[in-house]
Amino acid sequence: MGGRNSALLAASYHDWWSLAGVDSLVGEVPAGWLDVPAANDVAARPKVSPLAEPEAPVLPAALQRQQPPEAAEARGPVVFPDEWDAFQAWLAANPDVPGSQWDARRVLPEGQAEAPLMLLTAWPEIDDQRDGVLFSGPAGQLLDAMLRAIGRTRADCYLASLAVTRPPGGRIDERDAAELERLLWHHLRLAKPARLLLIGSDIVRMAAKLSLPDARGRLLDLNQNGGKVDAVAVAHPAMLLARPAQKAAAWDSLKLLNRGR
Repeated sequence: MGGRNSALLAASYHDWWSLAGVDSLVGEVPAGWLDVPAANDVAARPKVSPLAEPEAPVLPAALQRQQPPEAAEARGPVVFPDEWDAFQAWLAANPDVPGSQWDARRVLPEGQAEAPLMLLTAWPEIDDQRDGVLFSGPAGQLLDAMLRAIGRTRADCYLASLAVTRPPGGRIDERDAAELERLLWHHLRLAKPARLLLIGSDIVRMAAKLSLPDARGRLLDLNQNGGKVDAVAVAHPAMLLARPAQKAAAWDSLKLLNRGR
């Protein structure tokens, strides 16, 4: 071998090694070509105890086990004020009033204790909740006409709803019903009406334990805390506007309030 081709081949090798970074045949520091890299040297690795467990990675806060919340302290039954003025102020503002949790605006009673006639419904209607007044709108106008028919006006009466706000859909669960029933008898004991007009099927069921059809046309004798009050039941005026055929039954009940006056 030899000649021009050999010289070209040698120059090619020289150029390749130059591009690879080799600029001399012999370096100043010996290269350990047979040395095992530290990363692959088993003997050079730190010894780990076979009993030691690897550290678990830290979980995000959302995935960490949470401590169970402390159980809320059990609360006893709500204590109702025993004085009339304190009771009215309590209905207006206290957060523990049963039936005050469904709306920010409360629809409060009107009138005074020991009225000749108390008008009681279960909770405000939609119009009442909007206007902040019981028996408002067309239903209220019909109620005023019903009272005039028996010689009464709103000014003669004490008007109240058992709950001061309207529950969603006009329905309540068993727990709310139990608290409202306690409130019902306390409210009646403080109001001391001469007679009671139950307005609507819900309040009739709670106060008289009867359906409205079974209570119509009857003088109901409600006994609470040893006291008795005569009561009659009628459909809510909003229902009478929707079903005028029921007005005759309402009139039969209203006439009973005039007995013995």
